Amino acid sequence: MQPLPENLQENYDRFIIESLEQGCIWALKDKDDNWAMVESSLNSDIGVIPFWSNQDLASQLCCDQWAVYEPVAIAMEEFLDDWLIGMHKDVLRVGINWSVDLDGQEIEPLDILEEFESELE
Repeated sequence: MQPLPENLQENYDRFIIESLEQGCIWALKDKDDNWAMVESSLNSDIGVIPFWSNQDLASQLCCDQWAVYEPVAIAMEEFLDDWLIGMHKDVLRVGINWSVDLDGQEIEPLDILEEFESELE
């Protein structure tokens, strides 16, 4: 497995391209059907749900306090049509291919939706 690029733009581009190639996004879910979420590093009143472009990247975080989670695939259509719109309404942000240290970009859901839509055209 390739490590994540250190450049945030390269990591963002990888997220878009790999997700579209695979037709899904990966998130972490526990046995009680709760999705992994953390507070934003930019504003503690806003939650961030991290997503990954492949299962291996998501799996790396399933240890220590995150051992209760496992990677779950979300179909691209569901992610674009339901998740991103819902997250925008709920004032949540999207974490992009975060590292095991939870480092990475936090994006407004409609911004990433626009990016995916322009790639699909």
